[in-house]
Amino acid sequence: MADNEDALSRSAVRRASSSTSDSGEGIGADAFSAVLLAAQVGASWACTNLWVDHAPAVTAFLRARGSHEPEDLTSEVFLTVFDQLERFRGGESEFRAFVFTIAYRRLVDELRTRSRRGHHTEWNDESDARRSPSAEQEAVGNMSDDSTRALLDELPPDQRNVMVLRIIADLTVEQIAEILGKRPGAVKALQRRALDALRKKFSPGRTLPGASSDSR
Repeated sequence: MADNEDALSRSAVRRASSSTSDSGEGIGADAFSAVLLAAQVGASWACTNLWVDHAPAVTAFLRARGSHEPEDLTSEVFLTVFDQLERFRGGESEFRAFVFTIAYRRLVDELRTRSRRGHHTEWNDESDARRSPSAEQEAVGNMSDDSTRALLDELPPDQRNVMVLRIIADLTVEQIAEILGKRPGAVKALQRRALDALRKKFSPGRTLPGASSDSR
């Protein structure tokens, strides 16, 4: 039965891609919709595709925001994502916002738990931030720069949340506002202040990565 569902789901993706190839429009959007539909009916290959496409950025976001176990937390995030997937409605942009909303909530839970009882982490060579960037960090480009990460860490928490969600998650101001429970105008103001603070810290001739000051 599962094999039949997988075959039907893969067929749907092929039909979506071929039907849009003739017009040359909307191939990515239709392909994502087909993968999403397949994942919603339990096709394992489609769930794997969603994981491969989005998990590295989630892990990088969690690591940048101070999670002590970002890989484990990413797994928890996607367990929740797949548990709630049947009820999700929207395109790829909305799906990213959906995933990062869950990631942000799980991160807040971890940080609160840690602040209540403290946390001790043994040093190990592989997790030393001074080593070469991990695969997840390389996958998100600009955030692989340790000096940039260090500068973001110096920002106040609200500004840091906005910048990391903009740079790593590539979310819009409106999506970030919904995740953080703030008005879009407040998010724009936080981004503006963060960019001003970062510009003062950057050496002459060096440009800031990723985030722009527009409302996207």
